[in-house]
Amino acid sequence: MRVRKLAFAALAVAAALSLTACQDDETGTAQGAPTASTGASPSGGPAAGGPASSGAGKNGTPPTAAPTGSTGAGKPAKCRTADLTVTAADRTITGDADNTVVVELKNHSGKDCTLSGYAGVDLKTSAGTLSAKRSGEPAVAGVVANGKSTYFGISYPANTSGGSGVRITGLVVTPPDETQSVTLPWPGAGSLPVTDGSGSPVKIGPMGSAGQGQ
Repeated sequence: MRVRKLAFAALAVAAALSLTACQDDETGTAQGAPTASTGASPSGGPAAGGPASSGAGKNGTPPTAAPTGSTGAGKPAKCRTADLTVTAADRTITGDADNTVVVELKNHSGKDCTLSGYAGVDLKTSAGTLSAKRSGEPAVAGVVANGKSTYFGISYPANTSGGSGVRITGLVVTPPDETQSVTLPWPGAGSLPVTDGSGSPVKIGPMGSAGQGQ
């Protein structure tokens, strides 16, 4: 009996030792196994220890958005009538076939502006308003710096008929692309020859087509 008890006890001890060894092996395997890293936190944010993606630039400075409407930046605006001092002077040269009046448009706006094309020109006469015709010269866009001027010419036939002709009483100038006009005294010859009414004898050039001395 004693021998059986000792044998049974030995078997029980051996079984217990074997179970403990199995448990130790499983624990060691679980502790030593590497874990997979996906780079994402369970909430969908950045993984712990990784850089946060906040849209910031270096040193945490937010990126600066590109300015809108920058394609026209730096380009001068068109000259308005209120930006200009408009004057006219007789520049007829003796011997020329036609008489000439030169109109000066001086920029006093405090900033540069652009003028291109043809002005509107009307002569006030004893026979009513007479609109000038364009000469057909090509128009070129130009910048008029603050304090500077641009010029265009008005050509008209001399009254050599010996009669009183059509008396000129005033000049109305409308800058290009404007509706506000400036009325000036007429500085040229006092009359135009009477025409058959087939067209205006008065012609104008585009902006910049005349110089200060013309």
